[in-house]
Amino acid sequence: MSKHRSDIYGDITKKPTDNPVIPAATVVLLRDSSANGMEVLMLQKNNDISFGGMWVFPGGRIDAEDYGAENTSLAGAAKVAAVRETEEETGIKLDAAGFESFAHWTPPPTTPKRFATWFFVAKVSGNEAVEVDGQEITNHRWVSPEGALALHTEGKIDLAPPTWISLFHINQYQSPNAVLSDFRDQQDKIYETHIVKNEAGIRIALWAGDAGYALSEADVEGARHRLVLAQSGFIFENTVERYG
Repeated sequence: MSKHRSDIYGDITKKPTDNPVIPAATVVLLRDSSANGMEVLMLQKNNDISFGGMWVFPGGRIDAEDYGAENTSLAGAAKVAAVRETEEETGIKLDAAGFESFAHWTPPPTTPKRFATWFFVAKVSGNEAVEVDGQEITNHRWVSPEGALALHTEGKIDLAPPTWISLFHINQYQSPNAVLSDFRDQQDKIYETHIVKNEAGIRIALWAGDAGYALSEADVEGARHRLVLAQSGFIFENTVERYG
């Protein structure tokens, strides 16, 4: 059975490689829109680079320059990287003091490029001019989280699983302020992804709390915390985590 077009996780039939884990950071920029309510800024990657053609949030790898006297920790450097990458990719200057962290993702060893990524969220006015370079980033749009998920379901845009889950999470709220307030009071969600196939051959991303997670077995009865990567569309099954 073929993979979903947005399944980034590699060939699980092959022996896992020693692909290094690359620290990275991304930030979900939210604004209030009189027309569509809450909107998120999405960027489209160039087809010829990692995650080519996919729609993503601003961000990228953490560089040595992102560390400093006040940012000696990896988590601190992640905020600096998110600010730097956002300005490089969109021209928008951010203040990390307005960030709220909400998740950290680590892909499985089968992933061709393993970006272990800090996810932040921030509110912007929405009046900022967005300027993409036309090389690494080819397009941008402001869209509601619900709208982005619908476009993915319709096959009109590609969203990697971490992007899809982030949009699903944020879509449970009515406004950027509600997102920031609730995320401030929540612990970050940790996604150390296991990729498996069920008996029907459909690939599934499993996360902690799922009954099949520890054994990397899809067809186990019990709690669910997984994303079914069906060709017809992603299906989120969750009985253990609070979203919204």
